[in-house]
Amino acid sequence: MKNYLNQTDKTVEDELHDECGVFGAYDFDGNDVASTIYYGLFALQHRGQESCGIAVSDTEGPKGKVLAHKDMGLVNEVFNAKNLENLKGNIGVGHVRYSTAGSSVRENAQPLVLNYVKGTLGLAHNGNLLNALELREELSYTGAIFQTTIDSEVIAYLIARQRLKVGTVEEAVKGAMQKLKGAYSLIVMSPRKLIGARDPFGFKPLCIGKRDNAYFLSSETCALDTVGAEFVRDVLPGEIVTITKDGIASDTSLCQEKKARCIFEYIYFARPDSDIDGMSVYESRINAGKILAKTHPVEADLVVGVPESGNAAALGYSMQSGIPYGNAFIKNNYVGRTFIKPKQEQRESSVKVKLNVLKEAVAGKRVVMIDDSIVRGTTSARIVSLLKNAGAAEVHVRISSPPFKHPCYFGTDIPSEDQLIASGHTVDEICKLIGADSLGYLEVDRLSEMINGQKDYCDACFTGNYPIEPPTQDIRGEMG
Repeated sequence: MKNYLNQTDKTVEDELHDECGVFGAYDFDGNDVASTIYYGLFALQHRGQESCGIAVSDTEGPKGKVLAHKDMGLVNEVFNAKNLENLKGNIGVGHVRYSTAGSSVRENAQPLVLNYVKGTLGLAHNGNLLNALELREELSYTGAIFQTTIDSEVIAYLIARQRLKVGTVEEAVKGAMQKLKGAYSLIVMSPRKLIGARDPFGFKPLCIGKRDNAYFLSSETCALDTVGAEFVRDVLPGEIVTITKDGIASDTSLCQEKKARCIFEYIYFARPDSDIDGMSVYESRINAGKILAKTHPVEADLVVGVPESGNAAALGYSMQSGIPYGNAFIKNNYVGRTFIKPKQEQRESSVKVKLNVLKEAVAGKRVVMIDDSIVRGTTSARIVSLLKNAGAAEVHVRISSPPFKHPCYFGTDIPSEDQLIASGHTVDEICKLIGADSLGYLEVDRLSEMINGQKDYCDACFTGNYPIEPPTQDIRGEMG
């Protein structure tokens, strides 16, 4: 039996990341949008902490002049008052990134800005293409020279090429979409238009907001709240929305019946104060906890959540079971997901840097610990150990998702099967490996109940039932 918990490589992370967050703005009154995009990206920081960027243009100024700034780091590290002040323009797009395809270097930061015969394009992309390698090769043979190793540049080139054949940018986006296979939520800035597009399966979220005489496109509704915008609606899977001074135009000709929205947005990725496709993320996590309490009850004294994504599910478990809900962990909020890991010879655990246990809260108690997932198992084992070292009499682990058994190819860095503890172990074996007194997962057939009976979601990382035929080799990171 392979023991995932004895791996000594501290660079191997035991947590999941989404690929990106995107945010766009168009102010019809001509006001600069860079600072608003900054705050929008700040609200989406949880979706990517490796790099970020903003590109803006003036719709009344010289056609094709785009001002941009991007770099490695968090939003508040990359931007300051001075460089935001220099980004003059009333239309713009922003991006936060965590790499699942393409290496983590400044060249791969987005938005991408492309100058071509018809002018300029600014593009931000969330997702992962399955056919990026084939498309890249095809474009290379017709003269394309790539500056990055990310699949988003393939999309930008396709749109630019299509634009030479059709009359409008939105038609070019549509032409490009017909060649793309995989997950993508896109925001495209042309000199006079802001365009949002979502792949026909709707893997990644995208929504529209409005504030006064300005429109916004965002990965999540929480960013609209942050900038004081009112939620208008979600972009439909397969829909292309074009925002101009005439309002919003919609093209739904690529929409299809089959959809596959990422279920893990509700379990972990999205902020709890967001709504995605008509469902409150917070409510979905409360529901998950309630389901766990019904399917995996246990006698205990306290229910606690592993911050932050486990908290709402823990509250739901408490509400359903009647076991008191409490705080057992103090989280260091100044530690990002990219902090420098302790070296092997140092005794500091990366978990201890992020979390500390309130001994008074757990000492002598039977504790139900709720977390959103177990990937390799190393983090879960350390947290169980922290609770027991603080005096917890028993630790019963409940997970608000089913066991991860398969990799994701659609923009989530769920690793290959040989790195997933649930792929090669039974629940009882995992329970022993992480040192818990009992372990229970959310069952796959209860996922729909978690989102109030909605269907049309992707659960391939749990079931292996991919909505699109997966690649025969692991393509993630291939272009890096």
